[in-house]
Amino acid sequence: MEISFALDHDANVRESFQANFPDARFEFADIRMVSVDMIRQRIEAERPNPVLFSGCAPCQPFSKQNTKRPGLDQDERVPLLAHFARFVEGCRPDLVFVENVPGLQKLDSASQPFGDFLNRLYKAGYEVDYRPILLAKYGIPQSRRRLVLVGSRHGAVSIPDETHGPGTPKENYTTVRDWISHLPAIRAGEEHEEVLNHKAANLSERNLDRIKATPEGGGERDWPEYLKLECHKGFTGYSDVYGRMAWDSPASGLTTRCISYSNGRFGHPEQDRAISIREAACLQTFPEDFVFDGSMASMARQIGNAVPVRLAKLIGQQFIEHLKDVGRLS
Repeated sequence: MEISFALDHDANVRESFQANFPDARFEFADIRMVSVDMIRQRIEAERPNPVLFSGCAPCQPFSKQNTKRPGLDQDERVPLLAHFARFVEGCRPDLVFVENVPGLQKLDSASQPFGDFLNRLYKAGYEVDYRPILLAKYGIPQSRRRLVLVGSRHGAVSIPDETHGPGTPKENYTTVRDWISHLPAIRAGEEHEEVLNHKAANLSERNLDRIKATPEGGGERDWPEYLKLECHKGFTGYSDVYGRMAWDSPASGLTTRCISYSNGRFGHPEQDRAISIREAACLQTFPEDFVFDGSMASMARQIGNAVPVRLAKLIGQQFIEHLKDVGRLS
């Protein structure tokens, strides 16, 4: 598969994309302002090759971690999936792929975003398979669930079989150690001179004391009383914040704040810092020569929002086999 076109209205995403895919066109625009004709003209150049549309609307409106959301009817990001449907209906790509949080699936009535999207796919002649998956079961070192949808207008297509865990070809899940233990040590606030994007956020003196008091795989429950946050005392939530990863387990789900020690179990298993940009990318299974552009916060957001690369590859391989099965590829 060749990536030929992308659309986003984040300037840092544009820079990252163009650095890694210099031969592809990037349209710097708001999807809500883009016409179907513009997209149709773009893909006509790709025919008669099969065309895949991959759409990943921001997941934050539907995430259970979004405790401050104003309500789905007020969040301007909610209709973005409908705009993606508009392009699918108007351009009729051979294949469709969508990834989001499992919470989106709960909105499956016809009047809700995901239900409306499904109905529009069915009416346009697509056969669809969708379900929440656990990333660890696909060789990705995260205990994170994602909603995956695949669709084809050439017959039934299915989500790939699980590759890791009990009952699969590889009984054991991949771990934090498998993916980041080879990277050289750095300190909080430091960037390695040779390893691309291997930079860690700085820590305050108090947070440095906290992470020093945290064992591998541990968290704030392991701290002496004087280090504990007043707002967390007597409360059983927030079990993952200020936590360290464990070497021989998958990481917890990487979010858009995956390099912030205070925003999840994002502490390095043994070094006194949060994971670096490069380590976060490795845990999302990016190749180590993939370049990220922008501020630390922007790069973390790009990584946290991304479909893990290994999952994208497995989906792509499944699509290729499907196209062969239905006679669209030799």
